[in-house]
Amino acid sequence: MRVLNIITLLLIIIGGINWLLVGVAQFDLVAALFGGQDAALARIVYILVGLSALYQLVPFFRSLSRGEVSAERGY
Repeated sequence: MRVLNIITLLLIIIGGINWLLVGVAQFDLVAALFGGQDAALARIVYILVGLSALYQLVPFFRSLSRGEVSAERGY
C-alpha cells in the first residue's frame, strides 16, 4: 500500500508540474515527451495521473476522519 501511495503521489506531482507548464508557457511536457496529446503513451500517462488523483482521495479522507492531516494545522 505504501508503494502505491508513493507512486500515485509522484504521478500527481508530475501532473501538477505539467499543468503549471501549460498555464505559464503553453507547453505540455507529457505531450512533448510522448508524441503529442493523441499519442497512446501520452493518453496512458494522462489516465494514470487522473486515476492517481482519484486514488489519493481515499487516504486523504481517511486521514481527515482521523484528524491526521498536518496541513490543516498550518505547517
